[in-house]
Amino acid sequence: MTTITAELAPAKDVTYGRSPVAHFAADVWVLTKRSIARIRREPETLADVTIMPVIFILMFAYVFGGAILLPGHGSYHEYLIGGMLGMGLAQTAPGVAVALVTDMSTGLMDRFRSLPMSRWAVLVARSIAELLTQLIGGAVVVCVGLAIGWRVHTGAGDVAEALALSLLFGYAFSWVFALLGLLVSSPEAANSVGFIAVFPLTFISSAFVPVATMPPVLRAFARVNPFTIVVDAMRALWIGFPAHNYPWEAVLWSLAILVIFAPLAVWKYRRTAGQ
Repeated sequence: MTTITAELAPAKDVTYGRSPVAHFAADVWVLTKRSIARIRREPETLADVTIMPVIFILMFAYVFGGAILLPGHGSYHEYLIGGMLGMGLAQTAPGVAVALVTDMSTGLMDRFRSLPMSRWAVLVARSIAELLTQLIGGAVVVCVGLAIGWRVHTGAGDVAEALALSLLFGYAFSWVFALLGLLVSSPEAANSVGFIAVFPLTFISSAFVPVATMPPVLRAFARVNPFTIVVDAMRALWIGFPAHNYPWEAVLWSLAILVIFAPLAVWKYRRTAGQ
């Protein structure tokens, strides 16, 4: 009788006794490892953060760089690296949208929704995996920059602050595309819309040319463009580029994007799950 009762008894809940925070952290950790494992199985997905930055840096430095004059006749190679790091962060962000819409189209998201896990965990894990990808891309940009003559003229603390600022902005920006991935219906659409969104934001900014050289309308947009603010903040911390209050503005922009788009992405995910 005891044996039969034991067989019919429900299995012990392995999450019993865990705090909600510990349960959430465990969910995020498992899903983050899953995203990293996918990258390990498909290393070609890192081409946009390993090969593309090298091509863009060499092209702008040695093909277009000679035609671009900076105020004060500064080094364009040193000016370029901050912009390339910002562009690298922007280029990786659409990968979040593509990954999410791929999971939805294959039915994996339906499986996640059926499991007892936090709605935040799926999206947070995806954004953390994207942050690791951005770290790889940032390392590639820095190494290529050093190879073409880029040098840091400030202290180690300023360098660390600039890298932290860039990763904060990149992480916040990835939530924009997390929401986008939940709005579109196919990976192809996510990739196309991501390119359309990123292209004007990066090129109508100070990433590659000084804002003062642009026509008045584009100049007005470029000056309030968050990419201009973040890129110039990194230049200020690395090479002493005059940026006024850009570091603080860059932090505020990053936090504002995160506060707005992260809840919207989770809300959309919950709404989709309820359908």
